[in-house]
Amino acid sequence: MSVVLEPWSFQIKTDFSLRGWRTRFSGKPVIVFLHGNGFSGLTYKPMLDLLAEDFDLIIPDLPGHGDSGLGNEFNVWNDTAKFMSSVLNNLSHQIQATTPIFGLGHSYGGVITGLMAGSDEKRFKKTMLLDPVIFSKGMISVMGVSDLFGLLENTPLAKKARSRVTTWASREEAMEYFRDRGAFKGWCEEALQAYVDNALADCEEGVTLKCPTSVESKIFGSYPKKLWSNLSKVNAPCKILVAQESFPFIARSVEKLSQLRAYSSETIEGGHCFMQENPALAAEHIKQWFLGSRIF
Repeated sequence: MSVVLEPWSFQIKTDFSLRGWRTRFSGKPVIVFLHGNGFSGLTYKPMLDLLAEDFDLIIPDLPGHGDSGLGNEFNVWNDTAKFMSSVLNNLSHQIQATTPIFGLGHSYGGVITGLMAGSDEKRFKKTMLLDPVIFSKGMISVMGVSDLFGLLENTPLAKKARSRVTTWASREEAMEYFRDRGAFKGWCEEALQAYVDNALADCEEGVTLKCPTSVESKIFGSYPKKLWSNLSKVNAPCKILVAQESFPFIARSVEKLSQLRAYSSETIEGGHCFMQENPALAAEHIKQWFLGSRIF
């Protein structure tokens, strides 16, 4: 099913605006979906198309990603959560007061969703976090010390992001480059095509990444402040899907977090981008959690 989407734009500061897409609000429950680092909202189009059968969708591009601007210096975790809350406050005026709003996020976007839920207990009726990169308290302590000495920006993931190839002669060449490479390993063809269509921009040389490698690296080389304090304030039910083949620290952090009343968790087959490997399976889990019954 091809979903009809409308663009939106919201000015955050004088120097930049956030942009994204949404379905026409029809009275169905609303999902606010936040993407992972280096991607864009419509990178997840195969999964989102399935969700649109039962939900209205708000699909932002996070700062520096997709079609959104970046602006001047800001905390790429905590300030981004505040920016997205402002966007949602603005768009919610067009949504009926009785319509449930659900928060959904993957990886980096999952943490941003959690921060939003922790800052306002009425923000979402429920949330689901897809393999969120929740750093343990010990990891955050080490990151804090590393940051003091300027070492955090040289983590392996941050350095790898800065060294990425950024430009290709055509989208076809980009498809061949990404297929089964690194984080894209195991992605279904439709998801890979959605990434190439929506996370790359035309340029003189052909196509280039919309998300600058400096932005991706900055996120990998930083951490959210007061993460656990914020997550402990979440009161609305939150389910976390943990990928079987992902970063080990995620499962450990989620196990700890699941001791809190609001949280539950489940392991799902696949890697960190399992929703790109099997969009239908991810959509089924999401629908079941938000709607309370098995859909298909």
